[in-house]
Amino acid sequence: MYFVIAGGGEVGFHLAKALLEAGHEIMLIESDRRRAQYIEEQLGSVVLNAPADEGRFQLEAGCQRADAMIAVTGEDPVNLIICQLAKWKCNVPRVIARVNDPKNEIVFKALGIDETISSTRVLMSVIEQELPSSGFIPLMPLTGSHLELIEAEIGPDTPSAGKSVRSLGLPRGTAVGGIVRKGSVLHADDDEVLEVGDRLVILAPTKDESEVRKALSG
Repeated sequence: MYFVIAGGGEVGFHLAKALLEAGHEIMLIESDRRRAQYIEEQLGSVVLNAPADEGRFQLEAGCQRADAMIAVTGEDPVNLIICQLAKWKCNVPRVIARVNDPKNEIVFKALGIDETISSTRVLMSVIEQELPSSGFIPLMPLTGSHLELIEAEIGPDTPSAGKSVRSLGLPRGTAVGGIVRKGSVLHADDDEVLEVGDRLVILAPTKDESEVRKALSG
């Protein structure tokens, strides 16, 4: 497969190296001359010293035949522009963007970006899973949508204990997909009363994550 990578920082460099080692063809676009020279010394003639947010340089990198464009610069607005150009000017079938601020993920997806990767969100998910006191874990975004899966535990001190699913006050567009209770999976009927220790699997709009947390945890 052929990948065009925009941004030759540590993320872009190591991604390019890994893809090459896996037998893929890549072109990396890096605007900083010295950094581009360093990458060429390390990886060979797979780097174009140019700004990736200009269509002519994406064309020069061969984006019109790329299987995917991956934008991993350190600036969210630049990554968004790169991906939009690749998708709409070069017809790249898949565009993937690094998102530094998790709040921007919903914007990227609304503007047609296929996949967003937020290291902040990934790290927070890992941390929350490791904390025994944490009962609210964003599991993963759903591809091609503005939705995410959330796992939430009903604790003894949370206001949702003893409430029915209907009365939780979850945001519009949010659905409880199931309830895990004592090792068994229950249908999340509207009248089902939640018990301490229940774990809910919730489908919710990414933008409403904080509202879901508030409804369940207070």
